[in-house]
Amino acid sequence: MSTTVASLSEAEISSLRARFPDALKHDVRRLWMQRTVVVGVFGYLALCCWVFEITFARLFGGLDKMWVVIRSMVIWKDMETWDYAGIFQGLAETLGMAFLGTFVATLLAMVLGFVAARNVVSNRIIHHLVRRFLDLLRGVDTLIWALVFVRAVGLGPLAGVLSIMVSDTGTLSKLYSEAVENVDQRPIEGVRSTGASALKVYRFGYLPQVLPVFLSTSLYWFESNTRSATILGIVGAGGIGMQLSERMKVQYWDQACFIILLILITVGIIDMISKWIRMNLIGKREL
Repeated sequence: MSTTVASLSEAEISSLRARFPDALKHDVRRLWMQRTVVVGVFGYLALCCWVFEITFARLFGGLDKMWVVIRSMVIWKDMETWDYAGIFQGLAETLGMAFLGTFVATLLAMVLGFVAARNVVSNRIIHHLVRRFLDLLRGVDTLIWALVFVRAVGLGPLAGVLSIMVSDTGTLSKLYSEAVENVDQRPIEGVRSTGASALKVYRFGYLPQVLPVFLSTSLYWFESNTRSATILGIVGAGGIGMQLSERMKVQYWDQACFIILLILITVGIIDMISKWIRMNLIGKREL
């Protein structure tokens, strides 16, 4: 039966502390640092609640108004007069914005991802400049890019496509570069030992290893961009988001509910299609 610390005498505990000072000593500095972090986090939470005037009265006082909105959503009236053509056209525009923006961003990221990888471009200056450029692209939210492009090219889906393309280029390039940096060097050295050119080394050494990651990541971002494109439409980038925004402004909550359901169904279908592609083309199976 093993001896526990509680059964040891004070003399034995003192002897153990003398023999193993690093294992049994109390790190007072670390303990106070942990306490300070905990107190700081809860203090900051309390400050945010006070500054934002987050109270139970404000949180639960509007439930009666929310109930009116929910009741208006579930009661569909005059469905034969709804503008179905405009709604489904907006949905098609949203899908087109997400697909085109993600597709172009994927093509650009496949190039920038290799340039941003340390094991491909060893020059520190070039690597640093490319990384900072990608930080600039992905550091600005897609919604901000949409506002910029709406001002530049006007209202419509083009602004949404450009905003998704720019933002996703930065994000996908970073993810692709990390995948390139984690490749197995043995197949690459094997291709290089045959005297293959640099282009063939990338084609037969790097690409077979990273292509599944590239495709899987792009499929996920296409699904995510379908939702993002909805928000972009609210700021004037076209698509189903503009249809939703117009109906919410005039409080046509039943039509807004119908549009939200369409978005949910569309995202679910895209998720199933993406899963099928991953299973059949990339080889990923469900656990």
